[in-house]
Parts: sequence; C-alpha cells; structure tokens
Amino acid sequence: MSREDRERRGRAGIFGRQKARRGTRRFTISMQKRLVVLFLMVMTAFVLLAFRLILIQRDNGRSYTMQVLSQQAYENKSLPYKRGKITDIKGTVLADSQLVYNVIVDASQMLEKEEYLEPSLNALTRLGIDKEEIRAYIMAHPGSQYYIARKNLPYQDKQNFDKQNAEGIEAEKAERQALKEKAEKEGKDADAIEYPPLEYSNIKGIWFEDSYIRTYPGGPLAADVIGFTVGDNIGTYGLEEYYNDTLNGIPGRTYGYVDQSLNQEQTTIEPTDGNNLVLTLDANIQSICEKYLKEFNEELKDNKHKGNGTNNAACIIMDVNTGGILAMASEPGFDLNDPYNIAAVAGMPKLDETDTPTTSYLTAEEAQAMPDAERSRYLNALWNNYCISSHFEPGSTAKPFTTAAGLETGKLKTTDTFLCEGVLDVDGTPIRCVHLAGDGVLDIGGAIERSCNVCLMQEAFKIGPELYCKYQNIFNFGLRTNIDLAREARTDDYIYALEDMTKVDLASNSFGQNFEVTMIQMAAGFCSLINGGYYYQPHIVDRITSAGGSTVQTNTPRVLKKTVSEETSKLIREYCVQAVEGSHATGELALPAGYRIGGKTGTAETLPRDNGQYVVSFLGFAPAEDPQICIYLVLDRINNKKQDEAGRACIVSRKILTELLPYMNIYMTEPLTDQEKLELEELGLYDTNDPDSKEETEEGTQ
Repeated sequence: MSREDRERRGRAGIFGRQKARRGTRRFTISMQKRLVVLFLMVMTAFVLLAFRLILIQRDNGRSYTMQVLSQQAYENKSLPYKRGKITDIKGTVLADSQLVYNVIVDASQMLEKEEYLEPSLNALTRLGIDKEEIRAYIMAHPGSQYYIARKNLPYQDKQNFDKQNAEGIEAEKAERQALKEKAEKEGKDADAIEYPPLEYSNIKGIWFEDSYIRTYPGGPLAADVIGFTVGDNIGTYGLEEYYNDTLNGIPGRTYGYVDQSLNQEQTTIEPTDGNNLVLTLDANIQSICEKYLKEFNEELKDNKHKGNGTNNAACIIMDVNTGGILAMASEPGFDLNDPYNIAAVAGMPKLDETDTPTTSYLTAEEAQAMPDAERSRYLNALWNNYCISSHFEPGSTAKPFTTAAGLETGKLKTTDTFLCEGVLDVDGTPIRCVHLAGDGVLDIGGAIERSCNVCLMQEAFKIGPELYCKYQNIFNFGLRTNIDLAREARTDDYIYALEDMTKVDLASNSFGQNFEVTMIQMAAGFCSLINGGYYYQPHIVDRITSAGGSTVQTNTPRVLKKTVSEETSKLIREYCVQAVEGSHATGELALPAGYRIGGKTGTAETLPRDNGQYVVSFLGFAPAEDPQICIYLVLDRINNKKQDEAGRACIVSRKILTELLPYMNIYMTEPLTDQEKLELEELGLYDTNDPDSKEETEEGTQ
C-alpha cells in the first residue's frame, strides 16, 4: 500500500470515529427525550389514579369500609353449641337448652344514611328495647358495629319480628308500585312522584346472634339432683356441675374474608353439641316423694315456731340390686328456672358466722331485706343437696349394721340373748335405753324389733372395737360413695379411729350415736345388707348419649365389694321385717296397704346434747320377700314441741310406698282392710289382689 493510500485510510478512520461519536450523542439525546415523555405519562397516570382514588373515597369510601368491617362483625364469629339434655329413665326431659337470640345493634349502619336511623330505632322498640337508650348509645359510639341491645330474645319473638318486617317491606313495595302505575295512567312522570317515607325498608343495623339458655321443664322437680348453670354454660351443683364437660359441646366458628373481586367468602366450622344424660331417676317416683315431703312441710309449718315444717326433709329411693337412684328428693326446694329467688329461703333457720343453723328462723320480710353477701350464704344452703352433702348421727337405723358385723364375724350367734334393765353402766357412764323400765331378755331379732340400746351395746362389746371399726369401713361409713353428683361430703372426721375409740364410744356407736353419716352412705350400705351382701356403686346416670341419640357410655351396675354373706343378709332382712311387723315393732306405721316390708326407725339427738332437737328417720326395703327398692327418709328437726317421734318418718314413708309400689308393678300380697281400700280409691289405686277392684276403681273415676 502506497503512502497516499495509508494517509487516505487514516483520514477516513478519523472521520468515521468522529461521525460515530456524533451518532452516539444523537442517540443519547433521543433516549432522554423518550424517557422524559414516558416519565410524564407515568406521572400523569399516577395523578389520574390518585384523583380517581380520591373520588372513590369521597363517594364510596364508607360503603367499602362497611364491607370490610362487616367481615369482622358478621363473618368472623363464634357459633354456639347446644348443651346436652338431661332426661329421666323414661325420656321425660328434666333439663334442656332452648334457642334464643341476642339482638345486636350496628350503629355505623344505622347512621350510614339519615333516613335509616328512626325506622331502625322504631323497630327496636318492637323487640322490647328502649329507643332512647339505644339512641344515646349510637350517638356516643357512631363507629360501633357490635352492641348487645338485648339478650335471650325468645325464638318466637324473633320469628314474629322477621315476619312483620317482611310483610312491611312487601307492603311498601306494593304501595310504591301502585303509585307508580297510577302516575303512568295519568300521564305523569313516574320519577317525579313524591313517595311516602319508607319505614320497614329502611331498617338497618339490626341483626340476631344465636344463643342458648338452659331451661328446666319440671321447675322445682329434682332441683337438688339436677343443679343449674351460670354464666357461659358453667354447671353448678348436682349433675350440671358433675357432668359439666360431658354436657358442654365445642363452639364452632365462621371465618370471613374478601377476595380480589371484593366478594365475601367464608369458611364455617360447625359447632359440636354436648352429650345427653339419661338418668336412673324416674320423674314419677321423684314426684311422689316430693309431693309427700312438701305435704309434711306444709302441715307443720309455723307449728311450734314461725318457719318450715322441718329444717330439712329428704328421701332416697334406691334400686337394691343395681345401686341406681330412682328418686332423691328434699324439702325446702327451689325452682331451677329461678334459682336466685330469695323468697325460697323464708322459713329456713338463720345461720351463724360458720353457716351452722341456729334456732331462729327467717321471715319473708327478713329474706327480702337481706344484703347480697347474706343472700349468697342462704342460697347456697338452699341449693345444697341434703341427701349427699349433709351429715348427721343416724340413730337406731345403725343397729342392723352393728348386728350384721357381729353375725358376719361370728362374735354373735342367732341364739344369743341379752338382758336389758333400762340402763347400762359403761366405765362409770350410765347409758339408758329408750325404754327406761327395760326390755328384759331379748334375742338379736328382738333387740332390733324393740330398738333396744342396752342389747346393742352388749353386742358391740362382744364384737370388740377392732372388728367394729373394720366393719364401719366395710360398710363405707366415713368414705365417699363417689356417687356421680357434685359436692358429696366427706365424713372421715366424724368416724372414730380405732386408737381413739373408748368403751363409751363403742357403746354409743353401736346404736348410732357419736358418729355421723350422709344419707347416701346409709342407703348404699343398707342395700348391701339386704341384697345378699353386694355393695353397688351408687349412681344416678344410666347412660350418656350423643346429640344424635347414639349411646356413648353405659354405666353398668358395679359391685365394689362384698360386705356380708347371703346368710347374714337373710337374717338382717328377717330382723328388719320383725321391726315393722312384730308385736313390739317401732316401724309399724311405715307398713303400706297390701305389702310386707322391712325396715328400721332412727332417732338421734343433735349436738349439743339435751337441746331437745332430733333427726328422725326410717330406713326400709320392699317387698319383704324379694327386696327391690330401698327407702331412706329423714326429717331433720321437726317443727313440733316434741321432735323425737320417729313415727312421723314412718308415716311419710308409708304414704310414699303406698303410691310407689303399685306404680312399679310390685303386686300386693296382703289382704286390705276397708279403710285401706278407701285410701287406695282416693289415690286412684286399686287392690292388685282383687282384679274386680280395678274395674270398680276405673268406673268410679270415669
């Protein structure tokens, strides 16, 4: 290549690079311009979008806010479960949960438009809600979306409200349509019509929240057994407390949210209802017991002093061969649908600072004037189940247990006899028999028939303190029975330990003094004495079923131990029949028309001694030939000048058994007197030994 060619190429390269640099400079400027245009476009879009958002916020912001907030109020909420039922063995409902509603007010919706407020407030008045009170709340809390204006609105009231609103809305629509059609016929502009103000169509911000309340169809029936609920399905006393977790279910929940299209979506977890209790208790048997306890209470009310007929009157009916409770009644009672009614404590004894009953009694005026703290004390005393939570000295109903212990250990023989001269000196302490003249020479059966304290003390001395204490434990005295009811009392502090028992203690214990028991302890132990020696676990729930009715659990009768042999049990049955039928029987007044029964009376002086106050009782079984039921009836401090009359407990027991045994289809075995036939006719019963008497009775009641 020549020199000229090289110079030419060099100049061309220089010019090319300069041209390239000029081209690059032109590209950069062009791009900058484009970027500026793009930036301006984006900024314009943002300005337009911001302007649009401002318009949306101004025109529709409140409605969107309401939609989002409504998710919190309506869709993210708990769904209540239904607490399980309690029914008797035949299906009679004793406790149930009834659907009701809480009336919820949404203040923000009511204030969304001016025309919503007054119609909505007027609607609330139809639900029994004070209009001005709600107005004041709404004005003070305009952003509120959840305010409970009324609790426990009945189902029917809610249905009526909804129906009235629906009919009102339809009527308003029809009225407007008629006006519109009329205007069109007259050639007027339909849009220019002045319509009347809307009432039902402008009701906003009122909704209903499902809830349940506990109801007791029987009112006071078996109140001590059932118990009741407080607060948020919290059982207190009785079955409601003991089986609280069983009866309660699991709440459900509705979860709400808004999707990308601002549509409401929700997920619902349905609540699980609680399980049901089916009891061994029979509502008819319970009613019979309560009827005669109440009758006795009313009969002696205000007799010796102003107050109830007794401090407490109670009765247990128990299936001898299963341990199932057929009835458990006490007086005074209360209405489960109104347990806080203080009027029910009028007539009860006043309580000292330790809640121990005194010898003064509450008047109705004093009950109503009571401060809240005092009310709680007396209501708790009223709600207490005397049959399982109170303890007392059993008196002579303990004598069959002493005799059974002696026979079972071989320390006593059926041929043994004892001499009663009216009093026995025990280590320098004279202890008297109920018959001060003495009963003479008695065998074991005669000692129970005549209820001789002196003979029983001599029996206890032959048994000895070690075996006596052992058998008190075997019969479950001092121990809880663990019946399936809340608040069963312990009595171990009221039973003598072997190392503490003196000869005087042994003597007094033998006939039921100086140790304390509960009614359920006595009834369960006595059942074992007469059923062949089988100690069944006392229970009141037969089975547990699901909300759908399927069986979840069955409480099969459980034998916990053997207390005595069949031979000893047979002898105790015979002695107890003798105590009702014998020529010197103390329990003859308990004998019902047409039946043979066995039993033992009891009279125990309360502490302090010589106060003239007694607990009297009758502990028996029926029928004599084949015991099916045990009856234990206790009258605590009768309102009478003379309290130590066990015959009164026998009379009430007789009334209960006279009506109960025919109801249970236990047929009569004994002839009836004319007086007894008349008594049965008055009760609507008949002589089961004479089929013709049934026809006569039915004819007489037609």
